[in-house]
Amino acid sequence: MIQAIHWFNLMTSPRSTAPSLTGYQRLIIAVLAFLQFTIILDFMVLAPLGAIIMPALKVPPAGFGGLVSVYAFSAGAAGLLAAGFSDRFDRKKLLLFFYLGFIVGTLLCALADSYRFLLIARIVTGLFGGVIGSIVFAITTDLFEYQLRGRVMGIVQAAFAASNVLGLPIGLYLANRWSWHAPFYLIVVTSTAVGILIVLTMRPINAHLRNKPDKSPLHHFVHTVSTPRYLQGFLATVLLATGGFMLLPFSSAYTVNNLGINVGRLPVIYMVTGIFAMGFGPLIGRLSDAIGKFKVFALGCAATIIMVLIYTNLGVTPLKLVILINVLLFLGVSSRMISASALISAVPSPADRGSYMSISSSLQQISGGIAAAVAGVIVKQAPDGVLQHIDILGYVLVASTLLTLIMMYYINRMVEASAGLPTVAASGD
Repeated sequence: MIQAIHWFNLMTSPRSTAPSLTGYQRLIIAVLAFLQFTIILDFMVLAPLGAIIMPALKVPPAGFGGLVSVYAFSAGAAGLLAAGFSDRFDRKKLLLFFYLGFIVGTLLCALADSYRFLLIARIVTGLFGGVIGSIVFAITTDLFEYQLRGRVMGIVQAAFAASNVLGLPIGLYLANRWSWHAPFYLIVVTSTAVGILIVLTMRPINAHLRNKPDKSPLHHFVHTVSTPRYLQGFLATVLLATGGFMLLPFSSAYTVNNLGINVGRLPVIYMVTGIFAMGFGPLIGRLSDAIGKFKVFALGCAATIIMVLIYTNLGVTPLKLVILINVLLFLGVSSRMISASALISAVPSPADRGSYMSISSSLQQISGGIAAAVAGVIVKQAPDGVLQHIDILGYVLVASTLLTLIMMYYINRMVEASAGLPTVAASGD
């Protein structure tokens, strides 16, 4: 724990050219990063478990794609329903409510003994867990100035890498040692500890309530979805999700069946990739604050396109080369996500942040769910286990990446043209 706190202090230490972080802000970054770790791990763990769950429950590729997409659809529906209310409550209370539901849903996943039970459990988990990301980003935008958000997003998003370094290898080990249920029990225990930490350390986050317009939830929702500048951000979010959701669900099965890597070596791939991504995440965030968030996003798009084209056209490949390709691919994807999150955070006004983030998260989940379902139809599994048409998914991801680059260019121009970047002051030091 001491080493973890030291790491967060190093990554959040202020530069002379940037605003300073208070001690409370540093603590919030750490808490949000650990929370994101559990949420992301719950979603991510299903992909590498695919090679175990599919034969265990006799699930075909289309059915497994459904397990991924149903989480996204339920999360999207919950986000839309919550959008009108998101700016009307203390964000800490809202976060705890949905986090408790997420823990219950994950426990149901751990108890599932059939495909139908697991499908229902993923729906419950998505209804609650899918909204949490939008609340986290609203909190981040409330408490941190725009000039700091690249750095903050880099650390919070590093939880994605931490789930690879710590969570996925441990989860896969537990799954191989006992059963695929074990990783979900691990997430339940970890999430409970994080929930207690939130209760004890996080102060009320309600400064946005002073800016809340006197509108009904429905009116507030309609206002958010009809604001022209918000529509650009929503469209960019949809495009960001499309390609990744198509490729991610089949990554482990593709690695095992197409690249010829033994399933027992998967933890090594995820761990090494995560170590590099965990180190580069905060650096990418700092770089986006230093040279410009759109510039980093553009570089990330270029790296993603190159590595996706290589990755999706591989045959049997040595383990070391697979690891290298995964590291470079993850670096490109991380550059896009961190810089895009920081840039898009400047789009909504303080009074609309919760609603905007909820709708944005819903659109991301729904579009990702559609993409995962479509991918399940496109991908076919040959009798020898080889997944076919993965290259088509790669081409779709490249196309969506190029379209997103165009959208983010215009969003960047809009942000730069703004007279001032709205922020809500942090409540306390």
